[in-house]
Amino acid sequence: MSNIAQRDAFWDKIYEIAANDRNVILISADMGAPSLDRFRKDLPTQFVNTGIAEQNSILIGAGLALKGKKVYVYAIAPFITLRCLEQIRVECSIMNIPMTIVGVGAGMSYQDSGPTHHVLEDITVMRSMPNITIYNITDSVMAEAAAEMSYSIKNTTYVRIDREAFSDIYPANTDFTSGAAVLKDDKDCYLIATGSMTHAALEAAERFEQRNLHVGVIDIYRYPINEDFLTDTLAGVKKVVSMEEHFLPGGLGSAVGEIILDNALPVKLRRLGISHSDGFCYKYGGRELIRRQYGLDKDSLDRKIEQFLRD
Repeated sequence: MSNIAQRDAFWDKIYEIAANDRNVILISADMGAPSLDRFRKDLPTQFVNTGIAEQNSILIGAGLALKGKKVYVYAIAPFITLRCLEQIRVECSIMNIPMTIVGVGAGMSYQDSGPTHHVLEDITVMRSMPNITIYNITDSVMAEAAAEMSYSIKNTTYVRIDREAFSDIYPANTDFTSGAAVLKDDKDCYLIATGSMTHAALEAAERFEQRNLHVGVIDIYRYPINEDFLTDTLAGVKKVVSMEEHFLPGGLGSAVGEIILDNALPVKLRRLGISHSDGFCYKYGGRELIRRQYGLDKDSLDRKIEQFLRD
């Protein structure tokens, strides 16, 4: 397991960039972290704490970006996206003002804070608008790379960071420009996952391998999805299973399904995620318990995937 969280890997790299570029500005909606403390202490003229005022954070960021600043706005994921929907729609999508929005707490990684802090709709909402690129971070190596990529992107970038620490999947200096990666190859079936569920997909593929059932794994970490990459990878593939800790409508499975339909790919798709009928989770007791409620724990995933493979 990496010794650094996705959050710290991202902000440590931004600190390095900001130390050499005084136009880099970090706007925090009252967030705390060791990496932010260093930024605040060493680069005080490049740090703004707006307090718990996420909508104002976006507006201040837009104004600074219009003056040539390279702006990063940071808060808990549901509050920096869904609470700020109109501001993001106007400043980021309609006016195409470049800034990077960083949300921590992807999916249900604020497992102890209830449904107000779970964010299960943000990919749907953010990918529905033009001029916004989403990075759904898989590990700390990708988080550091996303910091570098966001520095050069000319439109709005939304970086979606998990609160939980995961093992690193990618080696250092991986090239993430494709927006997706084949982590395990197969010719018949792929598990297509995003964010934290990429780790669950790899673990499931390993368990199936022990039972002589073979599935590949694709990590989708950028939206809009790289359509050429996906269509090329799925050429000749019979079945795919999408896996996401997110509401199904408009999420990863929908995005994959759109590409399959638009390109008339003869691929059978099974979407695993959270349906609207499942609703919000009011239970506490850890992320695995919450996933079990939604049928996203390992036993449920194995059962659903194996049934799909055998159909």
